[in-house]
Amino acid sequence: MGTGQKLWERAKRVIPGGNMLLSKRAEMFLPDQWPAYFSKAKGCKVWDLDGQAFTDMAFYVGPNILGYGQPEVDEAVCQTVAAGNMSTLNCPEEVYLAEKLVELHPWADMVRFARSGGEANAIGIRIARAATGKDKVAICGYHGWHDWYLSANLGDDKNLAGHLLPGLAPNGVPKILRGTVLPFNYNNFTELEALVNAHDIGVIKMEVARTQIQKDNFLHNVRQLATERGIILIFDECTTGFRQTFGGLHKLYGVEPDMAMFGKALGNGYGITAVIGRREIMEAAQSTFISSTFWTERIGPTAALKTLEVMERVKSWELISKTGSDIATKWMALGDAHGLPISIGGIPAIPSFSFNCENALAYKTLVTQEMLAKGYLATNLVYVSTEHTPEVVARYFETLDPVFRLIKECEDGRDVLSLLKGPICHSGFKRLN
Repeated sequence: MGTGQKLWERAKRVIPGGNMLLSKRAEMFLPDQWPAYFSKAKGCKVWDLDGQAFTDMAFYVGPNILGYGQPEVDEAVCQTVAAGNMSTLNCPEEVYLAEKLVELHPWADMVRFARSGGEANAIGIRIARAATGKDKVAICGYHGWHDWYLSANLGDDKNLAGHLLPGLAPNGVPKILRGTVLPFNYNNFTELEALVNAHDIGVIKMEVARTQIQKDNFLHNVRQLATERGIILIFDECTTGFRQTFGGLHKLYGVEPDMAMFGKALGNGYGITAVIGRREIMEAAQSTFISSTFWTERIGPTAALKTLEVMERVKSWELISKTGSDIATKWMALGDAHGLPISIGGIPAIPSFSFNCENALAYKTLVTQEMLAKGYLATNLVYVSTEHTPEVVARYFETLDPVFRLIKECEDGRDVLSLLKGPICHSGFKRLN
């Protein structure tokens, strides 16, 4: 076992679940073999605790559109640290950042900040419920860990299974919240319309896209329904924001929500999230209590302002969308070359692939195992960054080619389990021993 694997075993003894983010658990990638911890990250390289360098072709959960350790962003943060991150007074950067986000989204008038996506989603729901005076929310997509969201599983613990993560038991969520959050499926407008007809829905909250893109003017129909019924429409852009446009993905579709939230990529690795919305809705934040000490620290807004400046200069959304589309095309070509049927999902800047076969999860584990041995952090999904240059992508596919050949051998009869050096990776929430 490497130093990182040993530390992961220690972590599980003193930290429930091992760490603070399910998606970064070693079991989600390669149980018993994943390095788990990093000592340094720069560009698209990550060094583990033993000093081994890996090319990161996952960039998992996606906070670093501009790559790790972007010099201008880091320098702005260092200047903030030197000048002082917190004081009795407020930081002016939060005003400048709010004005910038409103400038990028002319339909919005006001902004509130937080430091994590779950917080931003909870803030958005609180404000919207305060503005409408209604409790019930129709949701589509993944919106964090808070009680309001997990309450969707109180009636049936599989209600959220199709919204990114299966296995989310609502233990600890007050049962009185049952029936307040009602899921619907993406591109199923009839299902949403039936919910609105059957319940007193005050808020529709959804991701603009994740694994699918809209069909039959789905987003426009949702917008029209919300307008006709006096429902607040919220777009959760914590994942999609600033990846395909300079701002929210909804700008690409020409559909304006009443509120939206941004996270992940906004600070290029530093904690900052934003909730934006129309004035008449956002002012409801003053009729309820939403407040936190560390939402006032200075590093997050400083990092965001510099990140947006660099993004705008290099047109990062164009670069990563082109690279992601190229990666998706090459995955399909590689599958065809080896006779492996695969499916492509995700928006261009976050492409993913899946094997269309019974052993898909075992094959995904095998990809991670073999690529790790060759110096790559890789799975079946890439959060593309500007550091994923054509040369990096070309070397990645040269390395991936023999792994696909190995998987084809398994499809032809070779036992995939005999090739794995540990258990198959997890695909959802599971309790760790």
